[in-house]
Amino acid sequence: MAEEKILVVDDEEHIQELLRFNLENNGYRVLCADNGIDALKVAREEIPHLVLLDLMLPKMDGYEVCKEIRKDNSISNMPIIMLTAKGEEFDKILGLELGADDYLTKPFSVRELLARVKAILRRTKIQQVDRTFSFGNIVIDFPKHEVINAGEKVELTLKEFELLEILIQNKGRVMTRDFLLDKIWGYEYVGETRTVDVHIRHLRQKIEEDDKNPRFIETVRGIGYRFNLGE
Repeated sequence: MAEEKILVVDDEEHIQELLRFNLENNGYRVLCADNGIDALKVAREEIPHLVLLDLMLPKMDGYEVCKEIRKDNSISNMPIIMLTAKGEEFDKILGLELGADDYLTKPFSVRELLARVKAILRRTKIQQVDRTFSFGNIVIDFPKHEVINAGEKVELTLKEFELLEILIQNKGRVMTRDFLLDKIWGYEYVGETRTVDVHIRHLRQKIEEDDKNPRFIETVRGIGYRFNLGE
């Protein structure tokens, strides 16, 4: 059985109980919070393996919670799936912009949510070959999920790191947006390929000297992206 801790953040008691029941039946340890302030406190104290985060919360909304998690070096890589009754594209893109790894709109299928939870947790546990890779001022330690830029540690989200890794693994080859969605998100993602663009933009801001004129992550117009060594 799985032993991962999952933090459920929702102010609706019946949603909390629904998620707790199904997650515990699948072997997870479930922590709960019904407001943003408590959610951050639990996240910092318990270091859960994943957060299911509602957006409409009292005291501090889900957007702010997500921002605070991504700013805190001790938990910044914590995977986040946002849950919300909102379905407009603006809300989805804003959530991704702030660093969410995934997005699910209420009402949702419990089976689909469990599949997404399992996919994210499975990827965090994959054992990789002990190796490093360097380009420009960047050094990547793949087993440690660590990126160093000019001697300074760069904080990447799980999705950003996975995107960088798959681009490097296929350096010189064009990766379509659909291919990246399938490989990184691990299921038939219902969102648009804009999801990839948002994460690529964040990645460039963190590793490129000039993210407006990227040297390493090249946009192939109308298709996708390609990693070059910038030579």
